[in-house]
Parts: sequence; C-alpha cells; structure tokens
Amino acid sequence: MLSEDRTNADEVVAFYVGSDLNVDDFENAEWRRAQSVQIDRYWSGESAPAGRKAEARLLWSEEALHVRFFCNQWEPLVVGNDAQRHQKTIGLWDRDVCEIFLAPEPNSVERYFEFEAAPTGEWLDVAVRWSARQRESDWGFTSGMTTATELGRDYLFTGMRIPWSRSIPQPQKGERWRVNLFRCVGKDPDRGYLSWQPTRTPEPLFHVPQVFGWLIFK
Repeated sequence: MLSEDRTNADEVVAFYVGSDLNVDDFENAEWRRAQSVQIDRYWSGESAPAGRKAEARLLWSEEALHVRFFCNQWEPLVVGNDAQRHQKTIGLWDRDVCEIFLAPEPNSVERYFEFEAAPTGEWLDVAVRWSARQRESDWGFTSGMTTATELGRDYLFTGMRIPWSRSIPQPQKGERWRVNLFRCVGKDPDRGYLSWQPTRTPEPLFHVPQVFGWLIFK
C-alpha cells in the first residue's frame, strides 16, 4: 500500500542516517522515518490511475544518497530482452523506469543529473545542461550509482544508491537542492509518464528544470 503521508507540495526531506545502506535493503527500519513523496500524476498534471501510482523516499549518509521507489505494478512490465547491468543503457527511458533528476546547485538548475533504474536492474546516469535552445547530455558521465529491484505480485521496489563525488558533493545539513522524481510505465499508446512535479508540456517531457521541487537535507 502506498502511504498517504505528504510533504509540502514542492519539498521533500532527506533525513541523515548514521550508516550506509545496502541498495537492496528495502525493509531497513530507517525507511519508515523517511518522508513519502507521492508520484501520482501524469506530466500533464492529470491524476494517474491507482495501478500506476508510486512513491519515493530519500535518505542520505556520509557515503551516498539513497532513493527507494515503491510502485504499484498492475500491468505487464515493459523491459528489454537482454538486460545489461555492467554499463549504462542508453534509451532506457523507452521502457519501465523510475527516475530522479538532481541539481546540486540551486541557482544553476539548468545543470542537473539524471538517474534511471529499470525493473531488470539496468541503469542510466547522465549529466545534463539545459537551455531554451537545446539540451546537452554528457553520456560519458560516470556517477558510480548502483541499483536493485524487488518485484512482487502487484508491486515493484526500485532502489538507487548515488555516491557523493566531485560532481555531486556530499551536502551539509540544511542544504537545499533542486529535484524531480518520475516514473515511466506501460506500453504505447497508453504509456504513462508520471511526475512528482508535473512539467505540463504539450507532449510528455521531463526535462523542464524550472518546475523542479526542493530536496532538503536534514
């Protein structure tokens, strides 16, 4: 069951944990005190059906940012036939994925990082620089992220561990970054593009940094 607890409409709090979490430790007691972020609307702002709704919870440690998605999974998965986990999968966004976009510099939201994880354990990380004229993607960016998944009869857990680095430095308590969270699910022509902060573009599009919410480290 998805939690009905909500943060402020455009804020999510990541609480500090004293020890690093394994990316597949979905039942760790620390997750119970993490705030729930509801991913329950399409990019357009329209409410998504219950079978496609998801939630995300975020924690941070001295070593990494930890993200756990819990998704209702009431329809067949859309995944690749030959999963590759030893390197990033370009085009992963065309399948079922959970995503987080992070902008560590709140005054430079046009520079952000995209992280994706699929039910197969495949992943993608990319550094993005956005402008009104074009979007530049650095496919050579390497974050060291790891992922894990757990698929049940009608649910899907997806975990991400994103280590601190020169590009994504360890925050201090009280810092505020920009963030958005997404889920892609289902097949065309009824494919679902869900956003925590809807982008409200004419066609499905997640790369709208102006609408990112706030990630607060406590």
